[in-house]
Amino acid sequence: MGILAIAADERVRDVRIGDARLSVDLMDGRTIAVPLVWYPRLAAASPEALAYWEPAGGGDGIHWPDLDEDLSTQGLLRGAPAPGVNP
Repeated sequence: MGILAIAADERVRDVRIGDARLSVDLMDGRTIAVPLVWYPRLAAASPEALAYWEPAGGGDGIHWPDLDEDLSTQGLLRGAPAPGVNP
C-alpha cells in the first residue's frame, strides 16, 4: 500500500505584523504565527521598517534590510525565538 505525500512548499508568500504577532503565509497555504516579542528588533521597529521586507534564500527566509534582521521559515516552524530570548 502506497502513501501519497504532498510536497510542502515552505517558501514565504506574505508577512504580516500586528501589535503582538508575526504571521508568515507560506506558498503551500500554511500560516506560521509567533509572538513578536521573540524578535526584539522587530518588536522595536517602526511600522515603515516592518513593512519593507523581502524574501531571502530563494524564499526560504525573510530579510528586513532597514533592520538587518533575517528569519528562516525553518526556524519559525521549529518555534525558535531570537538568541537570548526565553519564550
